[in-house]
Amino acid sequence: MSANSAKSIVKRYLEQIVNTGNVEHISEFIDSLYVDHNDSFAEIGVGVAARHIRAVRSTFPDLLVTIEEQIAEGDLVVTRCTARATHRGEWLGIPPTNRQIVIPGINIDRVRNGKIVEHWGVADTLQALLAINALPLPKTW
Repeated sequence: MSANSAKSIVKRYLEQIVNTGNVEHISEFIDSLYVDHNDSFAEIGVGVAARHIRAVRSTFPDLLVTIEEQIAEGDLVVTRCTARATHRGEWLGIPPTNRQIVIPGINIDRVRNGKIVEHWGVADTLQALLAINALPLPKTW
């Protein structure tokens, strides 16, 4: 599979599944042996990805992830992205604030045989927590 094809799969997954919350067709993008290395339960499969998307969208129902840049080498795709959403559901025990958040992040996805088989990601959730006033800023900030 070419690097451009792998990037396209990740891009379409973000646009068609993550940004819509419609996990009905998630198996078109996620392999049955998928591993999310950020999932502390170390579960495997399509259900892991679907559960994560449903959980995020229950807190941030208008989530929109914008791809800023993608780089691919071999079977790995690195995506620099920005997530924008409104805090409309409980998150980490914090009730909805209806505040807008903007979270920059980096995802690394392994694509094999046309599907995502592994995922690693980091997101600047500190920015979101500050945006919803979940963390007090020091007076000297």
